[in-house]
Amino acid sequence: MSKAGLYIKMFATHATLSKHPRATVTDLRQKYNPDLQRKSLENRQGRQQDFDNFVTKLKEYSKSDRPIWEAAAQDEARTKANSAEEQKRLAAEIQKRREEIKRQAINGQ
Repeated sequence: MSKAGLYIKMFATHATLSKHPRATVTDLRQKYNPDLQRKSLENRQGRQQDFDNFVTKLKEYSKSDRPIWEAAAQDEARTKANSAEEQKRLAAEIQKRREEIKRQAINGQ
């Protein structure tokens, strides 16, 4: 096929495919089931916040001299250790409250 034929075919394909307008996000949402629309709007703020947190952490990880996956794994381990310490602290606090309630019940009778 000659180059002119190729260009004509490309032009015709482009004209055919670009003829239809692309759907916008609002058009797609209007085609949703009303329940899905409601759920999507309710969860939208949370998803945006999660994405912002994810991007912020990626930027933080990229500042270190280690690969991102290693920095993420180290941060995750640190977070797990902190949450374990927090759970231990909460368990001790609950135990202290229980003992205090028992003492008050014994002294009050």
